[in-house]
Amino acid sequence: MRHPVSALALEPRGWIQTPNFVLCGAAVAVGGVGMAVSGVSPVLGIVLAIVGVGLLLSGAFRMDPVRSYPPGTPEGDPPATSIWHRLHDAVGMILFLALPAAAVLALIALPELGWKIVSGVVALWLIRTVVAFGVAWKNDSPRTGLVQRSFLVPGLLWTGVVIGL
Repeated sequence: MRHPVSALALEPRGWIQTPNFVLCGAAVAVGGVGMAVSGVSPVLGIVLAIVGVGLLLSGAFRMDPVRSYPPGTPEGDPPATSIWHRLHDAVGMILFLALPAAAVLALIALPELGWKIVSGVVALWLIRTVVAFGVAWKNDSPRTGLVQRSFLVPGLLWTGVVIGL
């Protein structure tokens, strides 16, 4: 509940989390490109492809151990971070900004009223939870990971369904 999903790549079974990010990101990127070239919604497809690239690169660049994770790591943030951690944060920011933007674009671009409503609700939820995640991270909340998951799970489920349209 406390740690972000990216921290799972730091433990002995981290080899599972890294390809999870990379393969999921690649699938979303390919789906977004497919949506863009098929003419369904080129702009939405491009933004979804950006979401996928952000997720893929989040797996390629691992974060450093922080905030007691993995076990044995000191409390708090390290005084300095590696280039890989800084890259992870940068590409993660792409994901966390592009996903709500995609939901807003879907509200505009998708023709069916039902999908407009669903995308609008998802957009509002993603904007709310990305802000909450930032606050939780800054305050080192014991619920930071839970807040992050409340962004990622519905956002990525929505993404998978929209790409499959």
